[in-house]
Amino acid sequence: MRSAADMQQTTHQQVPLIPVALTRCPAYEPDRLAESIQACWKALGRVFRPGDTVLVKPNLVTSRRAHLSCTHPQVVRAVCILLLDHGVRVQVGDSPAFGTAGQVARAAGLTEALRDLPVPVRNLNRPVATRLSSDLQASGLQVGISRHVLEADLLLNLPRLKAHSQMFITAAAKNLFGCVCGVRKALAHMRHGQGDDLATLILDLQPHLPPTTSLLDAVTAMHVSGPASGQPCHLGLLAASDNPVALDTAVYTALGLHPEQVPLWREARRKKLSGHHPDQITTPLLSLADLDLSSFQPPDHLIPVSFHPRQIVKSMCRRVWLGLRAVAAGR
Repeated sequence: MRSAADMQQTTHQQVPLIPVALTRCPAYEPDRLAESIQACWKALGRVFRPGDTVLVKPNLVTSRRAHLSCTHPQVVRAVCILLLDHGVRVQVGDSPAFGTAGQVARAAGLTEALRDLPVPVRNLNRPVATRLSSDLQASGLQVGISRHVLEADLLLNLPRLKAHSQMFITAAAKNLFGCVCGVRKALAHMRHGQGDDLATLILDLQPHLPPTTSLLDAVTAMHVSGPASGQPCHLGLLAASDNPVALDTAVYTALGLHPEQVPLWREARRKKLSGHHPDQITTPLLSLADLDLSSFQPPDHLIPVSFHPRQIVKSMCRRVWLGLRAVAAGR
């Protein structure tokens, strides 16, 4: 008769490991990016169906220091070109908490990078009320997820690796929070911006999103501070996975971190989400041992972040004003 340990080991072996593709990309050069991105997608077995709608979701956090705080425009461009080559319909979109995707895209150089491509940059608006199964409220928590996201056949998540004054380190999972419409995201920050509450909200959001593949821009990361005011750190890395928790776990592990340091990792382990432990991951390209991310410096301490109601009112007024300008320009 098999022992309990043997049975546990057999059960563990029957669970498929989650691929996280790690590859070197030393510069934001088009050929190098295309080669590295395609290697990641091949390692994941990612197939794109002609005619599908793919929403490319970079990190367009703010116009301030957008060259570093946002996903590099050449990464977004390279992804869009490869997708167009597969015959899919491509849209690029995000929902900055303040300002619009168009404003931030211009500041980041993304508008110029996509100028010759048939790829619109959309503000992720048109909220669809969605109730999350959340520990934050007994009846669940309602958020507004953009209809542009929900109508996509595939969400291609393009975060940038960054230090974060509230979440310590952010990568794939946090970037998906941008699928919540802008002002509603700011309200969630205001209500749940303390402790692990925001991590809970971010992770509870993910089951409501369409199929998602994440590609992490860590060619040049932001370290020391963030998400907007940090310093550049060249790592020469791209990482990809169909599971954002697994991708983040791989990066946290490569950085030599522990779950108690990172709210999103700590919460993923508490929830026992798939991909929360390194033993659940396989790396078909580079292994974690092949990476040297020792130059990356996380924040010295965490600072709870919330938005003052006055900021939210100001942002709402600005959005209305920009909307009116757009209507007038259309006339």
